[in-house]
Amino acid sequence: MQVNMLEAKNQLSKLVQAALAGEDVVIANNGVPVVRLVTVAAPALVRKPGAWATLAKADADWDGPATNTAIADALRGGDM
Repeated sequence: MQVNMLEAKNQLSKLVQAALAGEDVVIANNGVPVVRLVTVAAPALVRKPGAWATLAKADADWDGPATNTAIADALRGGDM
């Protein structure tokens, strides 16, 4: 479906419904097609709050000096 700018301005909600129904909606300016209404894709993944609640908790000293030294040694190629 192709409509002129003035008609699109007056019937935007109808045109949006047509685009949502899968119809090709083109808006023209003085008979020249300039834009196309398209639907926006739904997000690929729906986030769920608390998804990490069941993961193991970090130790209280996860950022302590001994842990940092062990990590640094491991990165340098030494044993932990």
